[in-house]
This record gives sequence, structure tokens and C-alpha cells, in this order.
Amino acid sequence: MKKLIFVLTGILILAGACSRKKKIPATSEELTIFFVNDQHGQIDNFSKIAHIIKTEEQSTSVIVACSGDMFSGNPVVDNFPEKGYPMIDLMNQVGFDVCVPGNHEYDYGESILTDRIKQSEFAWICANVDMGESEVPEPHEYITLSVNGLKVTFLGLVETNGKEDAVIPSTHPWRVQNFTFRRAENVVSQYANVKEQVDSDLYIALSHLGHDGYGGSLGDFQLAHQFPYFDLIIGGHSHSEIDTTVNNIPIYQAISSLNYLGKIELTVHDKEVQTIDYELIDLNQYQEYDEEIAVLVDEYNDAPHLKEVIGYSNTFLSQRQVGCFYTDALRSVMQTDLTFQNTGGVRSSLDEGEIVTGEIMEIAPFNNGTVVYNMTVSEITSFLKESGSGFYYSGMHIEQEGDDILLFDEHDHILPAETMLTLGVNDYIPAVHASHFPAEGAIQKMTTTETLIYYLEHINSQVDYADCNRYFRFQ
Repeated sequence: MKKLIFVLTGILILAGACSRKKKIPATSEELTIFFVNDQHGQIDNFSKIAHIIKTEEQSTSVIVACSGDMFSGNPVVDNFPEKGYPMIDLMNQVGFDVCVPGNHEYDYGESILTDRIKQSEFAWICANVDMGESEVPEPHEYITLSVNGLKVTFLGLVETNGKEDAVIPSTHPWRVQNFTFRRAENVVSQYANVKEQVDSDLYIALSHLGHDGYGGSLGDFQLAHQFPYFDLIIGGHSHSEIDTTVNNIPIYQAISSLNYLGKIELTVHDKEVQTIDYELIDLNQYQEYDEEIAVLVDEYNDAPHLKEVIGYSNTFLSQRQVGCFYTDALRSVMQTDLTFQNTGGVRSSLDEGEIVTGEIMEIAPFNNGTVVYNMTVSEITSFLKESGSGFYYSGMHIEQEGDDILLFDEHDHILPAETMLTLGVNDYIPAVHASHFPAEGAIQKMTTTETLIYYLEHINSQVDYADCNRYFRFQ
């Protein structure tokens, strides 16, 4: 991968409808860094962010960063004719300088990721990915921004906990099969001396690792302990409120969904941080906004195709109750004996009242394919035991007795181990747990999102799952 020193002078010069000026502060040793993480397609508060940044730029130098997961979670962005375009457009307009791609930046596939990177007027950085022979532009490992006399270097890192027997982020494995990822803990030491090599004033990890490691992997806390090269760490992935210091390194994270904006104010002298103040700005409470950005957000939100009424929910449904609806819909449309749905693929609850298409797209934003397998009860229970995951299900009753998993039919009879069943799943599940599924399955014509919409439009538009709790995880 290539290394890059990208110099920002007093004025940010970039192609686009709305570039912004970097004001010369009273002292070149003061800096404000604004950041967001895990927007997941949410755009409503961009006008407030724009107002905050423009106000701050009147008095000090500003850098704006994103620590990953811009996409997947809002149909306004995810189902725009050019997937993801509104998010990047608004980030350009507001004046972002740098981002690290999170795991969900890979959800759209290679072609769209290529388009979104090329659309961006800010740098993408990640030290533990190699795009290989694909057409996706290679992110630089790190970038140095020069802002009115201060040189600030960011190193990008992404988590790689997407599959037990592979090193990939938490996205659909088939969508990253042409890329090579490395564990963050195996690459960070290569960048121990970057601050000195580029003569930088600040060295910052822009991380999408999560604040605490998962399953022994590196998180921001472990990064600070094991690789104490950084002046601070700006994190993402775990959707957490983090404002702490580990091993004398400040670590921050600003929750998720563009509800908050992190603000870090620093005073730097002789390449050392003299003072640092942090504020987590609640954007939903902030009242002022930039009118031009507000108009643009309204234009993107004006999407009639997302407001078509396709059903009705008699009660509010939690995500677990939505799992009941989800698996019933899959089983009905796919006409299988049993269906599973991974919990991470149910992304939203469902309000009482009319159901519109946009709500279903929020619940199932990934547009995974659907597939039917012929499997024995023994094969299915082996998968449930060994996968380490929990699933919503429909079609049978599942119980654990000691170390055994029992499947019961509609007459409450235990099914023998050799009984052959049809199992319907989204194709993310066999992609992650390939060793537990037959080599071939019957690929269905519709995605999960299309299946849910079809179910409401053609089979059962009335949803009532107030007392439903069909979830199983082997303990």
C-alpha cells in the first residue's frame, strides 16, 4: 500500500459544490478535532454539524474525522439510486478531512465502494487492508494533515472479527473475497515511528476496532496498552460513549447514528499535547443549523418510494419480536420447514401502526440473498451447537437439554436425528459458517428485504407478535 502526506494549508482546495476555509487561529498550537462514528446512514443532523464546525472555524484550526461505518441503516442512503451517495455528498459539503472504512463500508460490494471512494473529497486510510487486484482505490495506511503550522498524522485501523476461520471485517464474506486483511495487532508495530519519520506534531489512531477487544482481538484499550505510540485514539464500531485514558493515552468514541458529535480541543507545544478537553455534543439538543445543508438533507429525505404503506403492526415490536416476524416471513415465502435469521441482521424495531417500505429496509438493510438447504436434524443441531451464535427461528420449537438440542414439530414430537428438513436462511449465514452447510443450496430469487416486503404485500399484511420470543443460542 502507498503512504501519503496530504497537506492542508489555510484553505481546503477540493473539487465540489461547497469547499470550506480553514481559518488561521490566534495561535498555531491550538487545534479542534471534530469526529463522528457509526453513522449507519443517518443524515438528519448534518446541518447542525455544519453550523458547529463553521462557528468553530472562526477562531481556531479544525480537522473533521470519521471513524467508520458510514453506511447500512437508513434506506434514504442505502437505497438511493447510487447507493451511499447522500452520505458522502453531505460529508463533502460539511468538510470532512479523513475517514477509516468500517466493516459496513464493504456491505455494498466492490463496485459501489469504488464509486463512493472516488466521490469522496476526504482521505480514506486503513493500515490493515490491501485491495489487491480489485478496482477499489487503495486506502493509504496513514495521512498527515498540515493545518496552519500543525502537522497531524492519522493511522487507520479496522476490526477483523467477521468470520471465525478468516481475517475479515464483520460484513458479508463474499463481498470482501478479493481483499486481504490483517489483524491490527500484527501491523501496528510497523508504524511505531511514523510521528518521527514525517516530523508530525500529533499522531492519532483513527480506529474502527471497538473500544474493547472481542475474543482476544485488539480493541482501543488494548491498542493503548500494547502500542503506546499515539497521542490519542479516536474510536468506533462498538457504538459506545467513551471518554477515558488508558496508559496515558486519551480514547474517545461518540456513540452512533449521528446523534452525537465528538469535540476534542488540544493545545500542542514542541510535539506534545499540553492540554486536551473533550465534549460530547448532543446533536438532538443542539438547536442551530446551517440552512443550505438542511435544505440538502430535506431533499434526500423526500423519498416517496420509502413511504408506501404495505402493512400494519398491532403493537410496537422490539428487535427480538421483529425476529419472529422476519423468520415467519422467510419461512412462508421460501416454503421451508424451518428458518433461521442471525440477530445482527435485524437492525431495527417496528413501531405500532402502518408499516411503510422504508421501515422494512431499516430492519433488513443488507439485501442479503436467500437460500434453501436440505439438512438433517443432526446437521442442524450440530450447526447450532458449534456456531457460537444465536438465531431467531420459525417453524419448530427448539430446546436445549443438557448438551443436547431437541427439535419439536407442531405436534410437540421430538424429531429423530436423521429426519431431513428444508432450512431457509439468508446467504450471510452459510457464508460465515460454511463448514456447517452443504456445498450447494437452492438460491432464491428474492433478497431478504424483498422477501419481507412480498410477505406483507401478498401473504399477511397484519403483524402481531407482542408475546413472541423465538430465539435460540446454545449455552
